[in-house]
Amino acid sequence: MVLLVHHPVSPFSRKIRMILAEKKMLFVLREELPWEPSDELLKLNPAGTLPVFVYDGKVVAGNYAITEFLEEACPDNPLFPKEIQARAETRRLCEWFDDKFYSEVFRNIVSEKIYKRFISNNSPNSKILKLGLSNLSFHLEYIDWLAERRKYLAGDDFSIADIAAASQLSIIDYLGDIPWDGYKNAKIWYSKIKSRPSFKDILNDTIKGILPAKHYANLDF
Repeated sequence: MVLLVHHPVSPFSRKIRMILAEKKMLFVLREELPWEPSDELLKLNPAGTLPVFVYDGKVVAGNYAITEFLEEACPDNPLFPKEIQARAETRRLCEWFDDKFYSEVFRNIVSEKIYKRFISNNSPNSKILKLGLSNLSFHLEYIDWLAERRKYLAGDDFSIADIAAASQLSIIDYLGDIPWDGYKNAKIWYSKIKSRPSFKDILNDTIKGILPAKHYANLDF
């Protein structure tokens, strides 16, 4: 059995779900709260973070480890390009979204609007939200610039870089905080990602007590 321990609001969980779907692997989902790791989760991953991948009793924990493991273990439908420079560019963009975008945008918006709601039932801090939304504009400009010059973010082919970006953007888009109309090329790119079969289940995710933006699951916005 292939098991993925995840949470719908964990962008790295969404990233691995998309990878598994692109690799056409069957898997079972088990939900864990990222802000309140259980003893079971800590036994699988002492860091207490998501996602965790379990197959035949073996455990692979963490976004980077699972990504590389799946690419090596399932070479069909590769998500990294063949050419070495293109692979480096793909990894650069993965790091951009997994680290820079996450710390500058995702954490300031989603942690305030969703995590804080469930952890302490407190309202978002307006200063932190404002910072996250300001940073979002910068990142959307960069995505728009990339999408204008390339078919996909890292080059001509769909790659793990597109998954890394879309897995985070999709949660912010659920909240209705992305002004897509101001970023034409980024919007066209995201529409292509939303239309992929691997993204279908992502668009069906719901967050308890929070309704998605009206356009969230609309492939044509």
